[in-house]
Amino acid sequence: MNRLLSNVREFLDDLRAQKLRTFLTIFGIIWGTVSIVVLLAFGMGFKKQLAINMHGIGESIAIMFPGQTTKPFAGFGSGRSIRFVEDDVKLLATQVPDIAAISPEFSRRGVSVRVQKNILNPLVTGVYPIYSDIRNIIPERGGRFIDPQDMQQRRRVAVIGNKVKEFLFGEQAALGNLIYVGETPFVVIGVMQKKTQNSSYNSRDQDRIFIPASTFASVFGAINLSNMIYVPHDPTQSEAVRDKVREVLGKRYKFDPQDHDAIWIWDTAEFDKFLFYFFLAFNIFMGLIGSFTLAVGGIGVANIMYIVVQERVKEIGIKRSVGAKKSHIMTQFFMESFFIIALGSAIGFLIAYGIIAVLQFIPIKEFIGTPEFSGQVVAITLAVLLLIGLAAGLMPARKAASLNVVECLKT
Repeated sequence: MNRLLSNVREFLDDLRAQKLRTFLTIFGIIWGTVSIVVLLAFGMGFKKQLAINMHGIGESIAIMFPGQTTKPFAGFGSGRSIRFVEDDVKLLATQVPDIAAISPEFSRRGVSVRVQKNILNPLVTGVYPIYSDIRNIIPERGGRFIDPQDMQQRRRVAVIGNKVKEFLFGEQAALGNLIYVGETPFVVIGVMQKKTQNSSYNSRDQDRIFIPASTFASVFGAINLSNMIYVPHDPTQSEAVRDKVREVLGKRYKFDPQDHDAIWIWDTAEFDKFLFYFFLAFNIFMGLIGSFTLAVGGIGVANIMYIVVQERVKEIGIKRSVGAKKSHIMTQFFMESFFIIALGSAIGFLIAYGIIAVLQFIPIKEFIGTPEFSGQVVAITLAVLLLIGLAAGLMPARKAASLNVVECLKT
C-alpha cells in the first residue's frame, strides 16, 4: 500500500511538472475512448432498432403462399396451381409438432368500408385468435382481439388498424361503434396500437381490418386461403420445419417437396440469422475503427513514458543502488502509464455518456435508432483499454528496469 501511495505521489508530481505534455497524452486517450464508446453505442442502437422494425411483422414467423408446380410428380404434370384451404391449417398443426402456432389468412381487397360519409378500401383479413400473438397485433387499452367465442358464433366483430381508425372515426372513439364492410355491419372491438413496421405482405397492419376467419368465410363465401402463417417452437430449426411443412403439403397436393415454387415460404427467422452475422461484423468494424483511434493514444502514452524514463535515468540508478529491485522499477513506471490511461478513459467515458444522452433527444430513432450505452459496450471498451494499457506501459517499464545501474549513475 505504501509503495502504491508513493507511486501515486510521483505520478501527481510529474503531472504538475509536465502539464502540457501530460494533457496532450491524456487527451489522446480521452478522444480514443469517446470514439470507441460512441461508435459501438451507435452500432448497438442501430441493431436494436432494425430488429424492432423487422419484428413489427412478427418474431421468427413464416408466411406460406400458394404457388404453381414446376416439376412433374407422381404422374401429375407441372404447371398445376396449389390452393390452400382451412383444413390445411389443422393438418399442419397435427403433422408438424415443431410448429408452435399457426393461423390461416383470408384476404380481400376492393371491399368498401364506411362510417357515415367516410369510405375506405382497406385490406379485409379473416384470421384465428392466435394471429394477434403471431403478428404482434396488440389492441389499444380497452379493446381486445378476436377470441374463440367470436370464431364459434361467427360474430360480426372487427379489429381495425390505427390508420383505418383515424380515417373512419377521426378523433371520435371507435370501440363499440359500427363499421359497414360492404353492406354488412361489424362492431369494432379493438383498435391496433401504433407500431413500427418496415416490412409487410399484402398491406401494412395499420391499414387492415381483421375479422374472425369463420365470419369471413360465411360473409364472403370464401373457401381458399390467401396464405397461412406459423411460428416454430425453435427459430434455429426453422429450415427443418420448412422442409417438414413442404413434405406434409406435398403428400396432400401431390407435388415434389423439393419444388419450392409449389408453395413459397417467407421465413423471417432466416433474416434474423442474417442480421446477427451482419451486425456482428458491423460492430467489429466499428470497434476496430475506435480501437485504432485509441491505439494512437496508447502509442502517445508509450512515447511519453520512454521520454520519462530518459529523464529519470539518474533517479532509477539511485533507487537500484540502494536496493530497489527491477520489479519495483517496472511497477513504478507501469503504474504511471496505468494512471494516465485510467484518468483519460474515465473522462472519456463521462464525455461519451453525455454525448449519447444528448443524442437520445434527436429524432433519428425510427430510422437508425439511438446510441445505446450498454454493459456490452462498456465491457468491450474496457477490454481494448486493458490491452492497450498493457502494451503502452509494459515496454517502457521493462526498459527502465533493464537499465544498467553504473551507467545510470554516470549520467
